[in-house]
Amino acid sequence: MANAQTNNSKITIYVLSCWIFAAFGGLMFGYDIGISGGVSGMDDFLLKFFPHVYERKLHAKENNYCKYDDQLLQLFTSSLYLSALVASFFASKAATKLGRRPTIFMAAMFFIGGAALSAAADNRWMLIFGRILFGIGVGFGNETVPLFLTEVAPIQHRGAVNILFQLFVTIGIFIANLVNYGTSMIHPNGWRLSLGFAAVPAMVLLIGSFVITDTPTSLIERGKEVQGKAALKKIRGVSDVESEYQEIVAACEQAKQVKHPFRNLAKTASIPPLLIAILLQIFQQFTGINAIMFYAPVLFQTMGFKTDGSLLSSVITGLVNVGSTFVSIYLVDKVGRRKLLLQACCQMLISQVAIGAILATNLRETGTLDKKLAAVVVFLVCTYVMSFAWSWGPLGWLIPSETFPLETRTAGFAFAVSTNMLFTSLIAQAFLTMLCTMQAYIFFFFSGWIVVMGLFVIFLLPETKGIPIDSMVESVWMKHPVWKKLF
Repeated sequence: MANAQTNNSKITIYVLSCWIFAAFGGLMFGYDIGISGGVSGMDDFLLKFFPHVYERKLHAKENNYCKYDDQLLQLFTSSLYLSALVASFFASKAATKLGRRPTIFMAAMFFIGGAALSAAADNRWMLIFGRILFGIGVGFGNETVPLFLTEVAPIQHRGAVNILFQLFVTIGIFIANLVNYGTSMIHPNGWRLSLGFAAVPAMVLLIGSFVITDTPTSLIERGKEVQGKAALKKIRGVSDVESEYQEIVAACEQAKQVKHPFRNLAKTASIPPLLIAILLQIFQQFTGINAIMFYAPVLFQTMGFKTDGSLLSSVITGLVNVGSTFVSIYLVDKVGRRKLLLQACCQMLISQVAIGAILATNLRETGTLDKKLAAVVVFLVCTYVMSFAWSWGPLGWLIPSETFPLETRTAGFAFAVSTNMLFTSLIAQAFLTMLCTMQAYIFFFFSGWIVVMGLFVIFLLPETKGIPIDSMVESVWMKHPVWKKLF
């Protein structure tokens, strides 16, 4: 079956456009990750919404590690992820009942609403309500886009196609860093432009939702077999799709027997992919990546860079992030998932320990880092971001999207998305306080987690390269030395 799927497909202009339009859901998400930290560091933004933080920042002798420690400022960032957490479960229902394409449309609409309200905000609560709308858009987009990309991708390119989502996340972060660098020089409303421009990728996704087809799996699952077969022919670019069509029909028939997919996740066969999906999301956040990405400008200011210099440094890390994701696209279907994850654990561990050691020995509560050491830290941050971008970043979304059987796929992936959002919000809410309390030792905290992650990959994570998504139970879980004991 795998061979039949491999041979009966070709890449057409139409299917490329489907992949790229859908991947703009990742660009929305990435833009928001990148924009939050930059806006949080802008004086005009702080003066309007968080004047006490602005006053604290002005004090020359203020503790380097604590000057941005403010729960409401962190709520500005984390509120999006809390609303995304709740929204992902509604998105799961929408993706199953209405289809992948309408759910993507809803994601774009919510995000546009969030951009409009945030850009027009005149008080903190308008600002935070705008973030909540952003969050609903992110919840719907992050639930549906990786599933869409996995379901429309031919098996031999599934990893690379799914990683388009993460590639566009990194492009969004990079664009946000560039926008913040430019708008930081526009006074007093540059921050409004930063937040308002979030509507641009959402508009592209909105237009794309009218161009793309729904996935064959979603159409057949909802009883639209004729449209499903036509969609399969269209995205495969060939007319002979009978074997793959029959496989999808069989999976859908099996899925129809399941009346309560969320309840079904408690069954033995669902435990391995569910645990793997949840742990991948937790570990993805405890690499410390979003602490770096959310607060890169703030972090670089802590090390003694001026505002413009810190934004420029975060632009550099954003560019590294984008470039390194192409490595994953190239290698994921060649070397597999496990090797990329393990290599990255080693590289991230070295980078984090080195950053922690430099800051612990050289950055006191007042004063700044030596310029050469600051440059070394920027380089180490880049090597850290580089390894994350070709491993835990994209594979954290890819592996959960390809390992659930159809009957629990949207429900299982909703748990993955909600877990990601929960721990993203926890990191966003806690990072500046942790930085204040733990100071440089926060990097050793994340380093400890990276060791745990490496052990997780070695003992519990199976290789899923080249396995048809509807054959995971028989081909992966039943053969794994640990998980096969559950069957």
